[in-house]
Amino acid sequence: MADEAIGRRGLLAAMGAAGLAASAPVAAAAQKLPLTAQTTEGPYYLDLANFRTDLTDGREGVPLDVRLRVLDAAGRSLRGLRTELWHCDAQGNYSGFGGQGDDRTRGFEGQAFLRGSQRTDRDGQATFATLYPGWYAGRTTHIHVKVHHRERAVLTTQFFLPDALSEFLYTQVSSYQRARLRDTLNSADGIALRAGDTVLGAVREEGRRYVALLTLVVDPAARPVTERPPQPGIGPMPAGGVRPMRPRTPEGLARIRALVPPRTEG
Repeated sequence: MADEAIGRRGLLAAMGAAGLAASAPVAAAAQKLPLTAQTTEGPYYLDLANFRTDLTDGREGVPLDVRLRVLDAAGRSLRGLRTELWHCDAQGNYSGFGGQGDDRTRGFEGQAFLRGSQRTDRDGQATFATLYPGWYAGRTTHIHVKVHHRERAVLTTQFFLPDALSEFLYTQVSSYQRARLRDTLNSADGIALRAGDTVLGAVREEGRRYVALLTLVVDPAARPVTERPPQPGIGPMPAGGVRPMRPRTPEGLARIRALVPPRTEG
């Protein structure tokens, strides 16, 4: 089913430019590029030194390459910056946390799928082989990114993928299908609306995979305050029937670190 979805030539062309945004071009020297918008870190971040290109760890889903380019406001490529990527799997679950799934009974403590880091190369680029993310209640389709200069995070953000492509995959590919439809699109997601156009990824087809492209413009001297929502915890089922996620534990974090492959930087 996934091969059929990816093999449909012209899918993105048929959708036109709606929902797609080209990567920010490198501006002339006299022109300043707008900085990429900061967003909340989200409750599912794990600070792991897992330097790797392939994040899939055997999970099911449609292959997606994420190609990031990191620039400063003058359009210069920034080399050697640690760039982290993390997102949910085809069914909306994050590695490292319990209390997930539509019934909040699934646990993924001690796992590190769909999480990883790369250092930008001489052209400011970092590439990840991952899977097209799924969704969970209250949020549109998104991928988290964090960029570090030395030991300091200079950008914490999320970027967003085209609704038309997301809906096609969620309804046509078996690994994404759920008993209910997702409840939030880009146009209704508060984080996406506040962040604006600097975090809309351009997507194209290449062979049997999709490729998401995004240019990140950062200030290497910046010291932004990272917005961290409270760690999700266990409590009574609230109105609306959605129980918060369980927090990570020291034991779970230790298991995750044990799974991280040896650091390799190319």
